[in-house]
Amino acid sequence: MTKKKKRKPSHNKISNLTNTILSILKKDRNQSFNYKQIAAKIGVNDASSRNQIIKKLQQLKAKQEIEEVERGKFKAIVNTEYHTGIVDMASKGSGYIISEDFDEDIYIASNNMNKALHGDEVEFYTYKRLKRGRREGEITNIIKRAKSEYVGVIQFSKNNNFAFVVVDGNKMYKDIFVPKNKINKAEDGDKVLVSLEDWPENSDSPNGRILKVLGKPGEHNTEIHAILAEYGLPAVFPHEVEDYANKLDTSITKEEIAKRRDMRDVLTFTIDPKDAKDFDDALSFQVLDNGLFEIGIHIADVSHYLQPDTVLDDEAYERATSVYLVDRVVPMLPEVLSNNACSLRPHEEKYTFSAVFQLNDKAEVKNQWFGRTVTYSDARFAYEEAQAIIENNTNVMLSSVEASQLNNTIPAEVSLTGKEYITTPEIAFATLKLDELAKIMRRKRMKSGAISFDKVEVKFDLDEQSNPIGVFFKTSKDANKLIEEFMLLANRKVAEFIGKQSPKKTFVYRVHDEPDDSKLAALQNVVGRFGYKLNFKDRKSISSSLNNLLKDVEGKKEQNLVDTLTIRSMSKAEYSTHNIGHYGLAFDYYSHFTSPIRRYPDVMAHRLLQHYLDGGKSANEDVYEDKCNHSSNMENLATKAERDSIKYMQIKFMQDHKDENFVGVISGVTDWGIYVEIIANKCEGMVSVRDMKDDHYVFDEDHFALIGKNSKTMYQLGDEVIVKVKDTDLVKKHLDFTLIGKNEE
Repeated sequence: MTKKKKRKPSHNKISNLTNTILSILKKDRNQSFNYKQIAAKIGVNDASSRNQIIKKLQQLKAKQEIEEVERGKFKAIVNTEYHTGIVDMASKGSGYIISEDFDEDIYIASNNMNKALHGDEVEFYTYKRLKRGRREGEITNIIKRAKSEYVGVIQFSKNNNFAFVVVDGNKMYKDIFVPKNKINKAEDGDKVLVSLEDWPENSDSPNGRILKVLGKPGEHNTEIHAILAEYGLPAVFPHEVEDYANKLDTSITKEEIAKRRDMRDVLTFTIDPKDAKDFDDALSFQVLDNGLFEIGIHIADVSHYLQPDTVLDDEAYERATSVYLVDRVVPMLPEVLSNNACSLRPHEEKYTFSAVFQLNDKAEVKNQWFGRTVTYSDARFAYEEAQAIIENNTNVMLSSVEASQLNNTIPAEVSLTGKEYITTPEIAFATLKLDELAKIMRRKRMKSGAISFDKVEVKFDLDEQSNPIGVFFKTSKDANKLIEEFMLLANRKVAEFIGKQSPKKTFVYRVHDEPDDSKLAALQNVVGRFGYKLNFKDRKSISSSLNNLLKDVEGKKEQNLVDTLTIRSMSKAEYSTHNIGHYGLAFDYYSHFTSPIRRYPDVMAHRLLQHYLDGGKSANEDVYEDKCNHSSNMENLATKAERDSIKYMQIKFMQDHKDENFVGVISGVTDWGIYVEIIANKCEGMVSVRDMKDDHYVFDEDHFALIGKNSKTMYQLGDEVIVKVKDTDLVKKHLDFTLIGKNEE
């Protein structure tokens, strides 16, 4: 009699089963699961695995970590406190959660991410501390995805039956699977925009669908469109929006003029960058019989054309802002408005919304008026021309009699393009008086605790193919500050006019909170390396010492680094119906009123102001708060896109300078290398610690330095070094340097 062969038991043990089961039950803690459902979620179906699950469920029940709510069905026993926060992905799939419930960021290991992605709003709990003292947690639920569309390069399988999209950047730790029927004519190696559609329970990768082919990686237009697509920003207007805008009546009619204050006979002019295509603000100037100066800040009346509940208004709201990339502007409004009807071009009548002030010699406002106007621009100036008037008449006090005898003060070489730029004695006098008043207002602001951020802007000279052939820096001079002060005056007084009304009325404010103490302490820690000291005693001493810091670093090697770190230590300005004032400007009331061509909050401010001037009741606060949040979010995305385009152009510029040595300043130190910003062009790249082969370098966190183990050579934040371009990657927007050594000069 032959013996029956016994079936050999499986010894495939499911790893980390306790945590896996608890994770499943805690993620859906309001539901109950049996062993079959848990097995399906884990992705196992053999008898051995099921038996392991059944046994583990009984063990967890005995330990009172789970409960059996009905025969064979289990739920987690919730004795854990759950929190919400935002995911900040690190490398290799791990990350951190930033939560208002904790002073520190919560570390999340890769196996506890539970399909959360960078920027997602998630629910989580914490359960222990790591050896280094960090709190650790696990994500239990994804409340809201940060985004559903990603930019990356598509890679086909060997048999072309499916593809994966390798997403740009290092924040996405999974490739996106795309089935053959959702490839949308993309070719292998194309840069594409992919939509994340779902992420099945047992799948290692999310599933996606190709929305758009952007082009070949590395090509200029492909990379610029990729930057826009990365942040969900549009490249063109929908046909129906362009069509609607083109059919608008943009003529100046007698009927409409009759409804407005007619200021066409008052001297009015614009001062803008020499390459500006739209002019959304103008200044008028006249001396009144009572000796006061009447100064009008005239803003394009966009709200006259942009009517609510139209496709044009819907599109403008969705965009919320114009986007200024290095080689192009993506406007909020179609060209027929932004460059024509709403552009205060010279020698043209325009509908405007104005703030008109009567000021004395001390720049004190003695009277004010707000409302719709019609104006005529007598001249257009570039900042360079206005600056020439100011510089050529420094310390010259002009009476109106002297002004009438004043000759054209602009040197011939400054004049830009012929007849469009005409300087009269009246305009020269107006410019000088406006400059004088602006300087008084600026001094008052600084004395009140305003912070002077005059950060150097990086600009590029581009050839006809938009290739960078040169880098230059844009700085703010008196002419720029003149315009800035009068725009600030209009913004402040409009906000104050509404904000002080009783009963309270809903309005759109531009608010800026006080800086966080921990960020200021971190700033002091860094600038202390350069010998600077900050005073945090009170609000005024903070503002004063920050201004002194910004002034002290002017022209020094560490200026850009310190300027950048100081700005980062500040809270972010944003839009809100809840007024908390503007810390950076030292204003109790502040709004955005002066740029409705390029900012939707300004359009809202115009509409609300006119509504209240007409005697209207307070608008719905909740509706406008939602609009403020949307506008702040879109502004943030536009800023990121603008920074990416600058980074892209810097790398493109450095491609043609691979054989040159550059002097740079160490702008960041990490355990994987040092970041260096080139002094001559502000391009920043990284020197990998792996390439520093003359010694074994160790990161010293306390001193912001890499220190050689044998030589004790120290590369510290702020040190001047000499570097050479090692590699430029336009696709990843990454610049690698080779370290030549310290700059001993």
